[in-house]
Amino acid sequence: MITTRLKMMLGTAMLMLASQHALAADPIRFALCMDMTKSYPFITVPYVQGVRDYAALINSKGGIESHPVEIIIVEHGNEPQRGIECYERMKDQAITVDFLSTPVAKGVLPRAMKDGKVMIQAIAGRGDAVDGEVFEWVFPLGATYWGQAANIISHFKKQSGGSLKGKKIAFLHLDHPFSFEPLPVLQELQKREGFDLQLFPYPPPGSDQSSAWSQIRRVQPDLIVHWGFSQMNVVAAKEATRNGIPMDKIVTVSFLNDVDINNIGPGAAKGIRRSTIVASGTDQALVQEIGRELYDKGRGAGDRKLLSDVYYANGLGVYAPVFEAARLAIRNDKWPLTAEKMRKGFTSLRNYNANGLIPPLTVTAKDHGGGGKTRIEMWDGAKWVPQTDWFSDYDDLVWATVKTSSSEFAKSGK
Repeated sequence: MITTRLKMMLGTAMLMLASQHALAADPIRFALCMDMTKSYPFITVPYVQGVRDYAALINSKGGIESHPVEIIIVEHGNEPQRGIECYERMKDQAITVDFLSTPVAKGVLPRAMKDGKVMIQAIAGRGDAVDGEVFEWVFPLGATYWGQAANIISHFKKQSGGSLKGKKIAFLHLDHPFSFEPLPVLQELQKREGFDLQLFPYPPPGSDQSSAWSQIRRVQPDLIVHWGFSQMNVVAAKEATRNGIPMDKIVTVSFLNDVDINNIGPGAAKGIRRSTIVASGTDQALVQEIGRELYDKGRGAGDRKLLSDVYYANGLGVYAPVFEAARLAIRNDKWPLTAEKMRKGFTSLRNYNANGLIPPLTVTAKDHGGGGKTRIEMWDGAKWVPQTDWFSDYDDLVWATVKTSSSEFAKSGK
């Protein structure tokens, strides 16, 4: 009896010590230097909410290999100098840094490369950063704009019976560097596939697209590829309707979300398609778990309505592999977690899909994008319906474009 009781007491003491050890374990810090108030809060607010919720869910389960996750959020206002200042403050505190801004990311990237610090560069930034042989410390973790454009054309080719000869494709885009990125790939595909590519730019901030749509109406293209975001999507959809052009002729880059759909009108938007790098919606397993474990208990990081939004899903979809890479790094190379171990953790990811949230991601020393897969979804009037599986196409062309650009960085360092 005494022996049994002693065993129970020792067992309880060991559990208490283990719990205290877990609580006392050093945290793993991830820095999100973001534009939360100026140019991109419509993306960054739900994105950051997704990251914070996922971190809270992981911490509720004991952290990453018993280490709590800390998310540090710093405002940079989409200003490169402020982003650089944030990086300098965070580079020795956090295991990764993330900026979600192309000008800021481009400004910081050479410093991260020189310092050997892991930089997350998903959704925005340099397209060629998927080249791990040049950008050893930068991880885009998804398809480039070049890859998205190539996959959209591939989808249209399959829809057209395997040939695009004689087809008319309109590239409707904001007259801005963001929308110029897909052009080299689209122009090369025009040569390969024999379609007629015509460009229809509209001026910033994108509220006046009437001239571009009048021209599109005269051309009557078979497909319209739209490169814009936020209210630009709303204006484009309404101009298409005004000009008698069906929604099912439009495929957008990944920045078409539920707020845009509501502003267009769910019924009026029926048939519009988008390229996406993440599965959104509240039917996703991870989102449902977050709803149960956090929001049902009053512990969510923001508005519950955002759980269905694609930008929220992007926050989850980017940081699912980030957190998994940290887990692999600690499991394989032990604590303390260093930048070099974190880098090796990323390149240990194999067919990781976060339970269906993202396309299967395999990160290697050569490919920091993880395979460049996307899928096409269509709005059916009530929800987004996948039109394809996760796929990538024209990989030779996309990687030739990547290598042409990354070789310039390798020579000049900028």
